[in-house]
Amino acid sequence: MIPGILDDLLGVRLFGYISFRVAMAGLTAFLFALWWGRPVIAWLRAHRVLEDLSASDLVPIEVARGEPTKRDTPTMGGSFLVASLLGSALLWCRLDNVHVVLGVLLTAGLAAVGFVDDFKKLTIKGCQGLSRRSKMAGMTLVTLGVVGAFITFAVTTGRLGLLDLHLPLLKDAAVPLGRLGVLGIVCFLAFEWFVVVGTANAANITDGLDGLAAGCMIISGLTLSIFCYVAGRWDWTEYLLLPHVQAASEMAVLGGALCGGCLGFLWYNCFPARVFMGDSGSLPIGGLLAWMALVAKQELVLPLIAAVFVADLASSALQQLWYRRTGGRRLFTCAPIHHGFERHGGLFKDGPAPWHEVTVTVRAWIVASVCAMAGLALLKVR
Repeated sequence: MIPGILDDLLGVRLFGYISFRVAMAGLTAFLFALWWGRPVIAWLRAHRVLEDLSASDLVPIEVARGEPTKRDTPTMGGSFLVASLLGSALLWCRLDNVHVVLGVLLTAGLAAVGFVDDFKKLTIKGCQGLSRRSKMAGMTLVTLGVVGAFITFAVTTGRLGLLDLHLPLLKDAAVPLGRLGVLGIVCFLAFEWFVVVGTANAANITDGLDGLAAGCMIISGLTLSIFCYVAGRWDWTEYLLLPHVQAASEMAVLGGALCGGCLGFLWYNCFPARVFMGDSGSLPIGGLLAWMALVAKQELVLPLIAAVFVADLASSALQQLWYRRTGGRRLFTCAPIHHGFERHGGLFKDGPAPWHEVTVTVRAWIVASVCAMAGLALLKVR
């Protein structure tokens, strides 16, 4: 662990400051992603690890615009994204921090589920990857294991406040689930499962346009890094009337690694993308984002901070529900929402005009930034 080694051997106290390590974790993850990205992309391309777009109805849009199609673009780029994130975290985070350790385990576990899903799709002809049930089972197993360990830590150390559900906008308003006995703990476990798995799936669905998921994740990850840092400072939380979570500030270092890794991946994923993220990248970074919200006790603010991800997930879920309930009718012309804007300028056929892919992505970044600023404003609104 670098901070401890440098403090003991060199007496360099600078490495003990969280703010400095946040910046260094981001920079290290960014450089790792740039360094590893090029050879990984070359290997994926040489081995024909390509996204199957045969069933996509969006390819004709590219042809109509005279743009090259994405059939020859390799996928599973999330492998070097997650590797850079975890590599930087192991260098700069304090590994005696339970929040960080569980966050790393959650990220690695969800990455493994996504890798198996991608690997099956790309190596078994005609295979669509893990079945929906198998994929959900894998994500559930990882999530319940990590959240269960968090609950065990809270109970054994007597820090039942870690299991409280804090309400935004209200001063000292919280649902003390940890103090409600077994029923409260079960409710906490179920709710946090929904938050983590839902956010991971939302990131997976948003990963549909060049740079969309990575750019939005940088914005949301930076915002929650601030929340984690503030939550770990008793003086700041006392002034802002926020829940204080001991040692939560260390999660900001992991958040810095998340943002740096996504920034490095975006270097190769911006339009026109040289690589796609795949489930091996979108699931773990979405799960980590939710974990940061859990640690900072901002689960109910997460939908605002991650508004673009929520909008994509909601539009896709509503489309599927409506399709099943009406026997094949569609609520929207195209879902998730980013494809609706790309095809029709909105979710319905009477949209003003189709948006170019870059326009959709940049405007999504703008929306994500505005929502992130609104979320940060809740630091003071009580």
